[in-house]
Amino acid sequence: MSETQNTPITIPNELLPVDGRFGSGPSKVRPEQLEYLNKNSHLLGTSHRQKPIKKIVAGIQEKMATLFALPSDYEVLLTNGGASLMWDAASFSVIKNKSAHAVYGEFSSRFAAISKKAPHLDEPLIVEAQPGIAAYLKTDSSVDTYCLTHNETSTGVMVSPYRVGDEQSVVMIDATSGAGSCAVDPLLYDMYYFSPQKCFGADGGIVFALCSPAMIARIESVDRYAPAILDLKTTIENSRLNQTLNTPALTTLFLVDSQLDWLLENGGMDFAHKRCSDSSSQLYTWAENHELTSPFVTNTEERSLVTATIDIAESIDAEDVVATLRANGIVDCDPYRKLGRNQIRVATFPSVDPDDISQLIKSLDFVITALA
Repeated sequence: MSETQNTPITIPNELLPVDGRFGSGPSKVRPEQLEYLNKNSHLLGTSHRQKPIKKIVAGIQEKMATLFALPSDYEVLLTNGGASLMWDAASFSVIKNKSAHAVYGEFSSRFAAISKKAPHLDEPLIVEAQPGIAAYLKTDSSVDTYCLTHNETSTGVMVSPYRVGDEQSVVMIDATSGAGSCAVDPLLYDMYYFSPQKCFGADGGIVFALCSPAMIARIESVDRYAPAILDLKTTIENSRLNQTLNTPALTTLFLVDSQLDWLLENGGMDFAHKRCSDSSSQLYTWAENHELTSPFVTNTEERSLVTATIDIAESIDAEDVVATLRANGIVDCDPYRKLGRNQIRVATFPSVDPDDISQLIKSLDFVITALA
C-alpha cells in the first residue's frame, strides 16, 4: 500500500465473493476441473504418444469443433507453447511476404514487432490505435496475411472479428482471451488461435489453432526453413495424429477437456456468452454510475466481455484498492503493468460466477468509500 494508506481495511464477510479469483490469466480453475484431473491422475506420466493421451487429445479436438461450430473441413491444430509462439511460427510458416497488423495493445504490438524484425519478410503494414481504442485493417493488394486480435487482454478492447483481404490472402485472429466467450463465424477467419489459460480455465503451455482449408493450404505452400517447433507443417502432421511434437503439459489437457465438457453440457457458446455478458455488464454499469470510477474503453461496442478495465479517480490510488482487495482474499485485479493507468482490471471469463462479480462490486464500493 502507499504511504497514505497504512491502516488495514477489513471488508465485511457479507460483501465478499465466494471465490475471489478474478485474474486475467492464468484464470480461475473450477473445483470440478481439479476433480476431473484427480480422477485421471493415473494417466499422469503417460507418454503423449500412447492411446490414452491421444484419445484425450482427439476428444478435445472434436469438442472444440463442436463448441466453435466449425465446418467439417476445418482442422483443430495444437502445438507446444503459448499463443505467442504462433507469432514466431507465422513469420516462418504463414506469412509469405507481407503481413498487416491491427495494433491496439501490448499483445497485438508484439506480433507486429516480430513481423517487422523478420529479415525474410517485407516491411509489415501496421495500423495502430491508442490504448483503449481499436484499430481496424482494410484490404491492401500487397498484403498476404492479415493479423487481428479478438480481445486485447492488456486494455480490455474487444472487436467483432471480420473478414478482410481477398481470396489469395488469409486472416489470423489472436483469440487467446476471447476464445470461448462468444460465437464467432468460422468463415470470418482462416486461423483462430488461443492458449487455454483464459476462458478454458487451464494452465498455459499449449496453443490451439482452428484452421480453414485455405490456412492449411497456405502453410503447406510456404517453402521456407523453419525450426521444428515453429514449422506448422509439422504441427499439422502431429495434430492429425492427435499429438504434439514435444511432450505437452498433460495437466493442461485434462483441465481443458473438463472445461469443454462443462461448457457444452450447459449450452455451449450461448451459455458462455451469457455468463461473460452478465459479469462484464455489471462492472461497466457500476463504473459508469459511480462518481469515482469510469470504464477505460469509452466505445461501448469495443468493451470486452472478458476483461473489464475500470479507471479509478486520481484522488484514490488504485494500488491501494488492489492491495486492500488482495488482503481480503480478492486477488489479481491489477491493471496491465505496462499500461501505467490508475485502474483495476477484472476478468469475467465463463468460470467466474456472475454472483461473485456482484459481490466484488459491493466490496469495491466499500473499499473505495474507505479510501476516499
